[in-house]
Amino acid sequence: MLPWDYGVRNLARRPIRTLLTFLALFTVVLLILVVVGFIRGLERSLVVSGDRNVALIYSVNSEENIENSSISASTPALITASLGTIWNRYGVAHVSPELYLGTRVLVGELINGLGLVRGITRNAPLVRNNVQIVEGDWPSRGEVLIGRLVGPKIGVEAMKLLPGQSIEFEGQAWKISGQFEAKGSAFESEIWCNLADFQTATKRQDISLVALRMNPNASIGEVQLFCKQRTDLELRASAETAYYESLQQHYGPVRWLAWFVVLLVSSSGIFAGLNMMYGAVAGRVREIATLQAIGFRRRAILLSLVQEGLLLSCAAAVLAGIVGLWLVNGIAIRFTMGAFTLSIDAVGILISSGVGVLIGCLGAIPPALKALRADVAVSLKAI
Repeated sequence: MLPWDYGVRNLARRPIRTLLTFLALFTVVLLILVVVGFIRGLERSLVVSGDRNVALIYSVNSEENIENSSISASTPALITASLGTIWNRYGVAHVSPELYLGTRVLVGELINGLGLVRGITRNAPLVRNNVQIVEGDWPSRGEVLIGRLVGPKIGVEAMKLLPGQSIEFEGQAWKISGQFEAKGSAFESEIWCNLADFQTATKRQDISLVALRMNPNASIGEVQLFCKQRTDLELRASAETAYYESLQQHYGPVRWLAWFVVLLVSSSGIFAGLNMMYGAVAGRVREIATLQAIGFRRRAILLSLVQEGLLLSCAAAVLAGIVGLWLVNGIAIRFTMGAFTLSIDAVGILISSGVGVLIGCLGAIPPALKALRADVAVSLKAI
C-alpha cells in the first residue's frame, strides 16, 4: 500500500486544481443542505403547529380552508353550553372565537404583499399554549401583536415592525404592541388583533372558526357528533393535528419536488466530480505508470486516488455543514401558508455529507480505473 501521507501531499502539489475541485464539491453539498433544510423546515412548521387536545370548528362549506370559513358569532356560546368536553379552569372555558383571513398589509408607503391576520380575544392564549410574547404587551383596542416571521411573510425588514410602529390593513392604521413566538409553528407568520376591532374594520359580524381545548381524556368524536347533529349550523370539526396533517398532504407534491431536486443535484454533482477527477487523473498518467513500474499494485494506487477524493469531499462536507449551521439555519422563507425557517438539522447534515462522500468516492474510481488499464510503457512516455 502507498503511504497515507502520499495522497495528502498530492493534494498540496496541485493547489489550483485542488481548490477548484474543493469549491465544486462544497457548492454541491451546500446546495443539497439548503434544499433538505427547506423540506425539513416546512415539515417542522406543520408538525409543531398542531395540538392533539385542541379541536377546530369551522364551516362545512370551507373545504378545509379556514380562510373561506364563515360561521355565526353566537357559535362559541352555543358550543360552550352544549359540550361537556371543553377544558374549564377557574370557571373559564378554554374556547377561542377567531376571525382569520389574508389581506394586504401596508408598511410605510409600500404595499408589501399578503399578510395573514387573526382576530382573537383574551381567551386565545388558553388554547394556543405555544404562543409566548417576547417583546411588548398584549394588544389593546387599535393595536396588533405580530409574529416573529411576519416581516419575511409581507416582505419588510424586522426593524420596521418594532413595538410602537404602525402598519395598515383593511383601511385602518394599527399600532404594534408587541411580538410573539410560537416554537416555530405557522402562527409566527400571523398578525393578531382584537376580534371586535377586526370585525369592525372588515365590516363582518361573523367569525371564521372556534378553537377549543378539550379535556385530556375527551375525544374529538364527541365534538364531531355535535356538529353532525346540529345540521342547521353547518359545522364541521377536526383535531388541530389532523388539520395540519391535511396541509402536509396538500404540500406533499412540493416536498416530492424538493426531494427530486436533491436527486438531480446529487446526480449532477457526481458527474461534476467525475469530470474534475478525470481532469486530475489525466495529468498524472506518468506518475501512475511510474508507481506501477516500481512495484505498487493497481489496487494500492486506486485506493490512494480514492483517498484523495474522499479527503476533499469530507473537507467540503464539513465546511458546508458549518456554513449551513452558521448562515443558512433559521433563514425565513415566504410561502403560501405564511412563512417558515430553514431547518439545518442532523438529517440534513447526514444526507448532504453522505452525498458529498459518495461524490468523492465514485468520482475518483472511473478515471483511476481508466488510467490503470493503460499500458505502463506507453504511459511512461506520455506528456
